[in-house]
Amino acid sequence: MLSTIPKSWNVKLKPHLFCPGCGHGITFKQLGFAIDGLGIQKEITMGVDIGCSLLAWNFLDVPTIQTHHGRTTPLLVGYKLVKPKRIVISYMGDGAAWGIGLQNIIHAAYRNNPVTVIVINNENFAMTGGQSSYTTLPGTITPTSPVGKSPELGAGFKGPELIRNVAHKDAYIARTTVTNPIHLLSTLKKAILAQKENNNFALVEVLSICPTNWKTGAKASLDMAFEMEKTYPIGEVK
Repeated sequence: MLSTIPKSWNVKLKPHLFCPGCGHGITFKQLGFAIDGLGIQKEITMGVDIGCSLLAWNFLDVPTIQTHHGRTTPLLVGYKLVKPKRIVISYMGDGAAWGIGLQNIIHAAYRNNPVTVIVINNENFAMTGGQSSYTTLPGTITPTSPVGKSPELGAGFKGPELIRNVAHKDAYIARTTVTNPIHLLSTLKKAILAQKENNNFALVEVLSICPTNWKTGAKASLDMAFEMEKTYPIGEVK
């Protein structure tokens, strides 16, 4: 991948603080490519939530705000009202997005607030030890589901589909995956441009891997990610 970076981008490599193999690092690398490729580094302000996402606070060379849990999106909605020319990116995990922060995302989408929300879905509450989350698939073993998550708790929470039902018709809602960096990059670009060019709300859910809490190697992590894609369809949510 490094060989494809244009020399004109003047990229400076920096190790991330996430666990080895974590999908957050893959996502942030592509986000950095998207920002550089669009030439908008000087226009970006990023907000990061509590959870693993907070480890991204100093990864990109852009102004970054760390917020209270689940409050990244409303904070950036307010920031955007004051600084309408800034491009704001709200970055969080599935716990912040589909749990404590869900009501904020729903109303931002309904109002079509021009913010871009990126949600990392790795099927567990990773920062606190890998407990079962809203998006954990049935049968998955976690510290809080030692015999496997019960199917009675649902097949997996589909946040983007819910948001699509309440979002403004012009909002951009999509899902992508770390197993396909090219699709991930193009989807992030579309989400940013939805805000920059059309002043619309955008949300991208990224299916991610969590080798530390899944206790999986490289191949098994990818196999689990592919299994997630059977429940969570990749592409724009219509």
